[in-house]
Amino acid sequence: MNFFRSLSIAGFAATAVSYGPARMGFGLFVPEFQSSFAMSPSRVGIVSSLGFAGFFAGLLIAQGILDRKGPEAPVLVGLASATIGMCIVALANGPAALALGVFVSTSSAGFAWTPFNDAVHRKVREVDRPTALSEISTGTSVGIALAGTVALMMSMYDFHWRTCWIIFAAAGALTLMINWSAMYHIDKAPDDNPKRRWPDLIQIAAAPLFGIAFVFGVTSAVYLSFAADRFARQGVPGAPDGSAPALAFILYGVFGLTGLVTDRLRDRTGLPMLLRLLMVAGAASLAFVTLFPGSWFGLVSSAGLQGVYVMMTSAVLAFWSERLFPRFPSLGFTMTLLATAGGSMVGPALAGLASGQFGVSAMFLGTAAMPLAAAAALRRAFVVERPIQIGDSGREHAV
Repeated sequence: MNFFRSLSIAGFAATAVSYGPARMGFGLFVPEFQSSFAMSPSRVGIVSSLGFAGFFAGLLIAQGILDRKGPEAPVLVGLASATIGMCIVALANGPAALALGVFVSTSSAGFAWTPFNDAVHRKVREVDRPTALSEISTGTSVGIALAGTVALMMSMYDFHWRTCWIIFAAAGALTLMINWSAMYHIDKAPDDNPKRRWPDLIQIAAAPLFGIAFVFGVTSAVYLSFAADRFARQGVPGAPDGSAPALAFILYGVFGLTGLVTDRLRDRTGLPMLLRLLMVAGAASLAFVTLFPGSWFGLVSSAGLQGVYVMMTSAVLAFWSERLFPRFPSLGFTMTLLATAGGSMVGPALAGLASGQFGVSAMFLGTAAMPLAAAAALRRAFVVERPIQIGDSGREHAV
């Protein structure tokens, strides 16, 4: 099996676990956690933000491990974190233990994706890189859909939410073994590039990339933290009691498979137009949660658009950063995801406070304004896809 196929499969599995149940499982089970631990909306927002703080920390630590050990070590550390964190959630006896488990499991998303950008950049032909990166990022769709399926079985067959998290932890252990087998032969990158510090990558030409990443982090995290509870409270006609959150996440994952065609769609529309369309889709997804509650139209439209928004934007961030920083693919992508993680940390906490102060509807509509503003601000001249060459002076130019 060649590197293109083996890395695509291993990365797909790693993101399915780390960006599926490990990162998004908390939002899926918010109704159960609120019932078990008497959690208010503001506390839900705080726990969710702490989880994304784990994502932020994982990104920083993973980059250091990657530079010293190569891509295998951070991926395996991340999948071990996912497995351990999900076990902690399954055994949690209160909000503090739950928050710890969410922090540890969500950190896996920081460890287990950026190393694949480095491996793909070095081991896969340039013509195949966008496809490989899209396949890896879209593993999230399958992970979310499967997590939603497990939650749907819980509502249909009335087994405990802790059983679901034990199943998630077992999937994490299996994925850990798969990635150990696929990545043991990939060494760290040769030390033939000049060393760069984090500030060297903060360039004017990259500002739109980081700005979109931050908005994406805020909006996707708010949706993950609060949409499931909104659907649970409203329900949908004809669906089993308590199944609306699971159905939403299944739809989220299935529609997210559109991420596999992101590169081809970008070739047809151009990156600026694709970004505008994705920002509008993200805004509409948030608006539909509150404008059409308790209906199949609202559920399918909101969850489906969110799946398209998250998976396609994730793929765009992966190949856009790889284009801008070809000499530092992992560091460039890590910086991009740090912007996403920053938005994900502040978004749920502020949204939880806003929900308590102004109501859930105002919170969702206020959050939807962010991607709409980003879409309106985007201009073709701002979206640079050519490599940024960083000179010894630290100043950049695109070639």
